[in-house]
Amino acid sequence: MILRAALLFVSVIALGSCGSGDGSEALSPEMQVTASTMSATPARRLFGHVDAPSDGRTRVYGRISRGCIQGAEELPETGPTWQAMRLSRNRNYGHPELLDYLQELSRFAATLPGWDGLYIGDMAQPRGGPMLTGHASHQSGLDADIWMLPATDLSLTEAERESLSSISTRRARGAYVGENWTEAHWQLMRAAASDPRVARVFVFPGAKVWMCDNETGDRSYLRQIRPWYGHHYHFHVRLSCPQGSPDCVDQAPPPPGDGCDEAREWQRNILNPPLPDPDPNRPEPVRGEIMLSDLPAQCTRVLLSSP
Repeated sequence: MILRAALLFVSVIALGSCGSGDGSEALSPEMQVTASTMSATPARRLFGHVDAPSDGRTRVYGRISRGCIQGAEELPETGPTWQAMRLSRNRNYGHPELLDYLQELSRFAATLPGWDGLYIGDMAQPRGGPMLTGHASHQSGLDADIWMLPATDLSLTEAERESLSSISTRRARGAYVGENWTEAHWQLMRAAASDPRVARVFVFPGAKVWMCDNETGDRSYLRQIRPWYGHHYHFHVRLSCPQGSPDCVDQAPPPPGDGCDEAREWQRNILNPPLPDPDPNRPEPVRGEIMLSDLPAQCTRVLLSSP
């Protein structure tokens, strides 16, 4: 129903661009309702129900939390050194650079002791955009979640990919690494962050502090590794805007330096939480639904394009 309404909405756009151009053209009641429905429907419910990429050359529009992708490519569900997980979500799409990056990283992972490759979690929906559940980012086809669970079986069935869980690598609420953390995780994340295409790698604060404390060689990759809430069952890779997407908006680069002092501050705040807000009645910021009008204008075309 939503896609049928979307296709009718194309007619509304087309009518708006024809005729005298003075806006006097009358729309049928059906089209008026369709236009109203599209504008009033949260973008996640529009993009979240599209099951195939759009046509056209691959282009990223907007930013990671307000964007979409045209001509996304699907990561094959299984490869020589990876498997895509949670296939029912239909979130194994991205820019070709992301697919190339993940396959290259998975080949490196297969060289680590105890790893045959990678289990890859959420990437993007077929046309990017806001997701039905979870993730404020992952909208532009440049983000991917990589499981902390070493991939030791690359013949998992679709049902097994739904039921298998990753492992937590933290303790003390994320202030320190836990018993599941290994040096192989460190080597994998170092390789992940060292690729020049990478803008950021998100992981729980204790892992970043551990790497800061143990790195005795080149520390430049640490700048890209950023502490963030959660991210102990997986780490999150974000690529920079690729060539050929002039309307892609990069996130500001991380501050100069290795970021270790910042990570230790996160750690201290976990172990010794700051004093409570002196004004507990202060209203929380209102976060409304993301609407189609909040996204770049090109995302409407991406949404309505033929597969």
